[in-house]
Amino acid sequence: MEFWKRNLFILWGAQFLAMLGMHLVIPFLPFFVRELGSPESEVAFWSGAAFAGTFFSAFLATPFWGTLGDRYGRKVMVVRAILGLALAQVLIGFSQDVYQLVFFRVLQGAISGFIASSLALVSTNTPKGRMSYALGILQSATAAGMVLGPFVGGVLADSIGYRPVFFITAGLCLISGIAIIALVREETPPGGSARRFGVIDNFRLVARHRELRIAGISLVVIQMAVLMIEPVFALFIESFDREHEYLSTITGLIFSIAGIFMIISGPWWGKRSDRVGQKNSLTIALAGAGGAYACHTLVSGLLQLAVLRAFLGLMRGAVLPGLYSLVSIHAPQERQGGVMATASSLTLLGNTMGPLLGGLLAGFFGITASFVAAGIILVGVSLFLHFSLPEMRGSTARPTTNDAR
Repeated sequence: MEFWKRNLFILWGAQFLAMLGMHLVIPFLPFFVRELGSPESEVAFWSGAAFAGTFFSAFLATPFWGTLGDRYGRKVMVVRAILGLALAQVLIGFSQDVYQLVFFRVLQGAISGFIASSLALVSTNTPKGRMSYALGILQSATAAGMVLGPFVGGVLADSIGYRPVFFITAGLCLISGIAIIALVREETPPGGSARRFGVIDNFRLVARHRELRIAGISLVVIQMAVLMIEPVFALFIESFDREHEYLSTITGLIFSIAGIFMIISGPWWGKRSDRVGQKNSLTIALAGAGGAYACHTLVSGLLQLAVLRAFLGLMRGAVLPGLYSLVSIHAPQERQGGVMATASSLTLLGNTMGPLLGGLLAGFFGITASFVAAGIILVGVSLFLHFSLPEMRGSTARPTTNDAR
């Protein structure tokens, strides 16, 4: 097996375990906030703050970790990130109130950054003509964790309580870190010229380069829209069946359906983008995802919601791999880690804004307002990419360092 494929599949397994652990908490985090003593009127707000705190600190820290990866190696950044995530989960498990919960979630974002690190490691070891495919495969690991994580987390929360789930997450992250140390080999060493470029230099490159700038703006806005939903999704499910004793399990199961279809569609979208280009795939997928989010307001039962979540997963499987592939194609080889981390940081900025905005919309206008807003935003981004992004296939040669149009 070619070395890039071996590393890809090992990192797929590690990322699956990490994302499985991370998504165990999604079905019950609002209920955990309630258990920690938050007044009912503030549950949506503190749930949003707990989600957003992680993303905000990661937004600030990830570019620095990416720059260090370019200088000293991407593998060491992957190991650092996964072990930092394990430590943070242990601390979250000991939270005694919502303030400690938010603080430890902020700490988690500052010392983690696993997805950005693994993206950089894969992108520097993958042939340019297979980039969308490889990143689609890697994205399917996140989707697979989303599939099993919420469902397993809901079952565990209903059976053993909330706190033990965080310690289980820490154990899964530790297993992933050991596997990476033992099995992954970095074939492309960091470039010596990377020492000339810092965090500000990478942000400037993204701001000045047309395609990188378009991708960066899209990442912020798309993730803001998607993450508006997550802190209130459990409350949305509760509105269908408030008295059900297995509410966390049902929430996890419905939430996971989108992930199942992201696994199915991610590699297919990746191959399609390598063949016809990212623009076509992204505009179709974003329009479909936007329509799916808006249609959440029309469903009247859990079965209809499950079908809608399946379609949403099919569409979302194209989005992040397509945008990260676009970034990787245009990023100079010796600055892959820093530029990919910058893109990931912009993603995290959207992740920070989304839960806060979703919580505020839900608090003022009701839960369904978040779904309508998310749908409108994603359709708008689809139109933005259609009119502003030139077509470019995955096999197009990489630009040089000075290609900052």
